Amino acid sequence: MENFIVSARKYRPSTFNTVVGQSHITNTLKNAIKNNQLAQAFLFTGPRGVGKTTCARILAKTINCMNLDETLEPCNKCESCVSFNRSASFNIHELDAASNNSVDDIRVLVDQVRIPPQLGKYKVHIIDEVHMLSQQAFNAFLKTLEEPPEYAKFILATTEKHKIIPTILSRCQIYDFKRIGVKDIAEHLKYVASSENVAAEPEALQIIAQKADGALRDALSIFDQLVSFTGRDLKYKHVVENLNVLDYDYYFAIAEHLYEGRLFDALLVLDKIIESGFDGQHFLSGLGAHFRDLLVCLDESTVALLEVGDKIKEKYLSQAQKVDMTFLLKSLDIVQKIEFNYKSSNSKRLQLEIALMQISGLKIFSNYQQTLITTGSQPVKKK
Repeated sequence: MENFIVSARKYRPSTFNTVVGQSHITNTLKNAIKNNQLAQAFLFTGPRGVGKTTCARILAKTINCMNLDETLEPCNKCESCVSFNRSASFNIHELDAASNNSVDDIRVLVDQVRIPPQLGKYKVHIIDEVHMLSQQAFNAFLKTLEEPPEYAKFILATTEKHKIIPTILSRCQIYDFKRIGVKDIAEHLKYVASSENVAAEPEALQIIAQKADGALRDALSIFDQLVSFTGRDLKYKHVVENLNVLDYDYYFAIAEHLYEGRLFDALLVLDKIIESGFDGQHFLSGLGAHFRDLLVCLDESTVALLEVGDKIKEKYLSQAQKVDMTFLLKSLDIVQKIEFNYKSSNSKRLQLEIALMQISGLKIFSNYQQTLITTGSQPVKKK
């Protein structure tokens, strides 16, 4: 039986051009290599799973490649590239600062720095989770980081830049990695699905991308899990069920009922959601997001802000034509206030129902006012 390799490892980028969603980083690094302006130390910082360690390895591999062409991508044929691909390169050293964070570990690193590269131009030291180093270890590392040999390069990676002492930060070029966009993740998942002969609906990949919250590694892990569950036929309904995500149809139905003032129909949909085991806080957040998405659909210039698949986008555009901005803004205000009080409430279901009642009342009250204006009548005052 062939050993299974998770997609996050199997499809790990090996060149700058294959890095997903970090073009501002890769372009800068390629220009630095092209102009021979490589810093002595780099700090890669950002959320988990966005490519910090991957870019560090690609940079280390690229600057040691013996046959760099105009594209500034490693050739994968020279002795340096081949040894790197086999994880047998003596010029690239990785240190996990989470488990090697003492002064003695840094002393070993400093001793390694003194030895020049045996093959290639640079000796690269990658320190992952560098914020885990102790205060004493940071101090022991300072002098080497400030005045390393010409052949030595340091690449530090961390998810918590604020924990690194300023004297280390001032000695590094800092590169801030951003969360990867839903569109970029979905496109990469589409490529992986095609490579693995997995039939995947675009809406299913879109949900996975949203669930990953900007981390490509998380998205690939979820993808592997769902492929095991569905057997290479990834459908939207399977993803929604497996990830415990509320189907868009629930929100479209509730929004339509509320806008038309059909409170009781909306309450029945809410009951179905609760009976399905979904958390009320999750429902409120989703309802607020739904009203926000409808709001951005009211203008063509902001439709691009909608991070959903094409089929779902058509539904949003269709429903947005039926609602008005005043209703959406007031609904968002109601959802926000209820969401703020939800956690401290002893009757959580009642809070959800009050939200629906208040939103439904917006349209009823608006229709009542419109009737008064049209007929010229005045509301009857009680004596």
